[in-house]
Amino acid sequence: MNQELSPEELFESQGKRRWEIAKTTAKERIAKLQKLRKALVVRQQEFYDAVWEDFHKPQMEAQLCEVYPALSEIDCAVAHLDEWMEDKGGNWSPLFPTNKSVSHFEPKGRVLIMAPWNYPLLLFVSPIVAAVAAGNTVIAKPSHKTPKVSLFLESLMAEVFPKDEVAVVQGDGAVLGDKLLSLPFDHVFFTGSPKVGAHVAQCAAKVHAGVTLELGGKSPVIVLDDVRIKNAAKKIAWGKCLNAGQTCIAPDYALCPAKLVQPLAEAVAESIREMYGSTDEDRRQCESFVRIIEANAVERHKTLVEDALAKGATAVIGGDFMPEDAENRYTPATVLTGVTAGMSIMDSEIFGPILPIVAYDNLEEAISFVQKRPKPLALYVFGKSERNIKRVLGETTAGSTCVNHCILQIENLSEPFGGVGMSGTGNYHGIYGFKTFSHERNVMFQGAIDSMQFFYPPYHKNGDKGLRAKIQQVAKKILG
Repeated sequence: MNQELSPEELFESQGKRRWEIAKTTAKERIAKLQKLRKALVVRQQEFYDAVWEDFHKPQMEAQLCEVYPALSEIDCAVAHLDEWMEDKGGNWSPLFPTNKSVSHFEPKGRVLIMAPWNYPLLLFVSPIVAAVAAGNTVIAKPSHKTPKVSLFLESLMAEVFPKDEVAVVQGDGAVLGDKLLSLPFDHVFFTGSPKVGAHVAQCAAKVHAGVTLELGGKSPVIVLDDVRIKNAAKKIAWGKCLNAGQTCIAPDYALCPAKLVQPLAEAVAESIREMYGSTDEDRRQCESFVRIIEANAVERHKTLVEDALAKGATAVIGGDFMPEDAENRYTPATVLTGVTAGMSIMDSEIFGPILPIVAYDNLEEAISFVQKRPKPLALYVFGKSERNIKRVLGETTAGSTCVNHCILQIENLSEPFGGVGMSGTGNYHGIYGFKTFSHERNVMFQGAIDSMQFFYPPYHKNGDKGLRAKIQQVAKKILG
């Protein structure tokens, strides 16, 4: 097949195979997923080299946060796809006692997957696994901000799938994205910022495509007054600095009882020193610390920190930017105290290794702070009081939550992952990904007895009056 097909030509070629792919069996789809798994395992070092070139993500972190969960996603689908694809029987209807109803899962058809740069393999491969498991054709666009990984992903998919089944297209995000979004896909899956997500949703609505938006936002950490400071600090520091804070579910800021702000800040700072180096220069040279994706993001981080410091915040660690930091795509891990809602750093998602700590006097104040802001993709709670933990869960909303740790909730494939409100629409992982790329069709089979024959017009003449009266009593009971 021509390797230089345009997006429109790819879309048309996949349309010709759409129904053939839709009719594939679980065994056939599993074979494709196993082929993808084998290729990824064999070629994983290529990915590690590519992601290091793109933004210095160390191999251990890339393995832990990208390759391992991607393989787990494949393994989950392989193990359960037979069960997922089975028709699910429904309850019988009192009006049609001999009829049978089932939920039948059918592929949505042609789907578009638009992946981000921050976890360029995981957030590209995982939705493709779900879409293939559900029997769809796929056009997938990796991020142009990670060019080495994107070339690897294009090569990987071409090794496993023909282009009229799964095709990878590359180009500038906005230009190519709009060209793809003009095509009448059956479903669009986008991972990225809320701003771009709103645009994607508007474009998808024009062709009535289904849409899944995995976005982000300012994910809060609520620290309770009975927290184990050192234990919590280590986990918060890890969650904030993982991938240099460029994680959609990274703890964005912490809400902390006023009396514990300084102890928490110092403990987080000490954990950062333990993990990445005791001095600023050590941390700048640390190979375990991921670089920022581009220079202008570093400049943005610098502006946010300088604004906070100018308005009264204090840097317990970090906060000092060197002239060469932007060129080196390095943002120093920073912990800020004395942060208030009026500072620019509290206006939007930081997406960097900067932790603002906001003091609160009572839990009601902390909960109110979260309630007044857009719904986050994640919310974290640290403390021992079950009563207060339940209160936080009951009086806030978030795409996901982890109690007494960070990030880990995304790894449980038996539970859905997705946002709510500004942080996203829909979910995936495991069976939830299969359902995202499937249409659950209601199918009813007429039984041996057609009770409707007693209800055809003319209503005052047809049917056995006794039976009609009995069925009407049942209907009245159901209707209340």
